Amino acid sequence: MNSVFVICEIDEGKIADVSLELLTKGRTLSNTLGCKLEAVVLGHKLNGVEEELFPYGADVVHIGDDKRLDPYTTLPHTSVITGLFENEKPQIGLLGATPLGRDLGPRVSSALKSGLTADCTALEIGDHEDKKEKKSYKNLLYQIRPAFGGNIVATIINPDCRPQMATVREGVMKKEIYSPTHKGEVKTIDVNKFIKPEDTVVKVIERHMEKGRVNIKNSSVIVSGGYGMGSKENFEALYELADVLGAEVGASRAAVDAGFAPHDRQVGQTGVTVRPKLYIACGISGQIQHTAGMEESAMVIAINNDSAAPINKVADYVITGDVMDIIPKMIKSYKKNSK
Repeated sequence: MNSVFVICEIDEGKIADVSLELLTKGRTLSNTLGCKLEAVVLGHKLNGVEEELFPYGADVVHIGDDKRLDPYTTLPHTSVITGLFENEKPQIGLLGATPLGRDLGPRVSSALKSGLTADCTALEIGDHEDKKEKKSYKNLLYQIRPAFGGNIVATIINPDCRPQMATVREGVMKKEIYSPTHKGEVKTIDVNKFIKPEDTVVKVIERHMEKGRVNIKNSSVIVSGGYGMGSKENFEALYELADVLGAEVGASRAAVDAGFAPHDRQVGQTGVTVRPKLYIACGISGQIQHTAGMEESAMVIAINNDSAAPINKVADYVITGDVMDIIPKMIKSYKKNSK
């Protein structure tokens, strides 16, 4: 049990960003552990897919190329990954917290009786001492995530069962090329050894996919509003500010739950994780659940009438006052100075 495995996801013929982010983090984890980083790709017509993975540090790429694996269906993917993990015995298995990962991860971990931590915001290697059992554990995976509605940050460990499995949301980890010249080994998975006849009872007849209209994740400037905005009507001021700044509008979970903004604009642990050059937080208190999704922004401006709001601790600049007084002034000032 000495490898870090990343189960990669194919998105429109390319490796999904969340999988490349996990390979970046997996490379760091495997370097700390002194072991190999291995990637798994399942699908059809995967010729050359390894060339996309090697620069991100993959030492081994396991490829399962079979028409029964495209598009994704639960049973054959579960059988192949479970069988591969039983043979290879990795100590860590990582997936994206996508619809695919949230379906596949729990099934694999249940079959292997290994457990899984969902929606992690950080992954680290560390030791643990069980004083009650008088046992010491070395090089465990610290699976870190907000818990109890974002009121605490929990560190979860799995001392005795392997693999240690976790899912991570897209955007939480940085995506960085390890080395453009890095090369590894390709291993072909014999999927016929793992797929059973009953795994193919479900067939996808037709697929309809609609592109998302909101692109918060890739925006360099985000104007985000919280429950402190007061109403859906007041949120219109954020759209006006975003328009003059060439920005996207985001929202906290409290604002979304109150109906001020749609869910696809939600920033935070249960929404989108972002890293813009500028993040303007308007009427957002700054609970852990929200800051986990934006704390790596290059610059944060917080506008809030509470001078002790938690968001102020992560902000580079703090403006204390009524957001509905301040935002119109910002709009007027920017329009004047940008002419």
